[in-house]
Amino acid sequence: MKRSGLLLALVFSLGLLLTAGCGGDEQKPASQEGGNIVIGFNIPLTGDIPKVGESSRQAAEMYLQQVGGKIDIAGKPYTLKFVYEDNESKAESAVNAQLKLIEQDKVLGIIGPMASKQAVPGGEVADANQTPMIAPWSTNPATTTDRPFVFRACFLDPFQGPVVAKFATEEFGAKKAAVLFDIASDYPKGLAEFFKAAWEEIHGPGSVVAFESFTTKDQDFSAQLTNIIRSGADVLFTPQYYSEVALIVKQAKELGWKKPIMGSDSWGSAELMTLCGDACKGYYFSTHYAAAGATGKTKEFIDAFKSKYGYVPDDVAALTWDALGMMVQAVQNAPLTGNLAQDRVAVKDALAAIPSYDGITGSMKFDPQGDPVKSAVIVKINDAGEFEFFKSVAP
Repeated sequence: MKRSGLLLALVFSLGLLLTAGCGGDEQKPASQEGGNIVIGFNIPLTGDIPKVGESSRQAAEMYLQQVGGKIDIAGKPYTLKFVYEDNESKAESAVNAQLKLIEQDKVLGIIGPMASKQAVPGGEVADANQTPMIAPWSTNPATTTDRPFVFRACFLDPFQGPVVAKFATEEFGAKKAAVLFDIASDYPKGLAEFFKAAWEEIHGPGSVVAFESFTTKDQDFSAQLTNIIRSGADVLFTPQYYSEVALIVKQAKELGWKKPIMGSDSWGSAELMTLCGDACKGYYFSTHYAAAGATGKTKEFIDAFKSKYGYVPDDVAALTWDALGMMVQAVQNAPLTGNLAQDRVAVKDALAAIPSYDGITGSMKFDPQGDPVKSAVIVKINDAGEFEFFKSVAP
């Protein structure tokens, strides 16, 4: 038995050595012609917002198909590979996914996480491990603050909050506002506070007459909505994700709310109208691009996506496309050496040095904090249920 065990151990060890030495192209560093450029995706494929992860993955797969799985760097061909990790829409899972991508999958850069609740801790992990990351959809300032390896493709909540407050004031003539938000989630909590500060700067202290909160996974908002209706608010702002928006809007109408409801970029999922239907038509939200009426390469992207997947891409898909485009451009501009640690630093430096990127969600460049300077779009949900461009607001 001892002799057999020893023999098995020797065979196993030999097998490991042979595996390590026979990797072929799989083992080639990115500095070699024919090597691999591996990009990781930390996205919510399950959990509360699976459509967000699905849209991101679909955009990535379409990008990979369009470039034929190859990119050129300094005149040499490289294989572009993507690794997808499901963060389950949870902060702790996002951290674990980030560590797996960095330590086990040996990715050169990371796209995501998407929602701020996952992107803030995910960004901490990426920066601590000196791995470049672009968060396509996270608008919370903490995602990039004092993290030189972390970038984003979208505008920030300190910009979005005042945009919504100003628009609601001018468009609806509103003087009193109500807010309903998830206090346990970084994104809606932060944006609710930025909106409140901006609204009170315009209308004075106390002009946010109801500041109601709930906790993640709550589905009954009747108590909060009753308080909002009784407050006399002229407009309701709810910066929630599509799955919650449908519940909030329908319950508000059932309780007798007939005034405007306004949202944020988290409304922009293609799944919103499937869940909300007619109840959401006629409302407005701030976001990153408008599909209805798009022109140029934005329309080309929309047409290609719709042809491939059967529906109009949401802002998550569009922002993923732009984030991926910037990451690939940085990889192509970076002086790769084949040393993963050095190459990650080089890609980070190349991202920061991009002078301007003409994306499908607008032209943008990174500021010193890794945040893009770009405009916001106000979208109206029209009678056909389309997200129609209404106006653009520059920083």
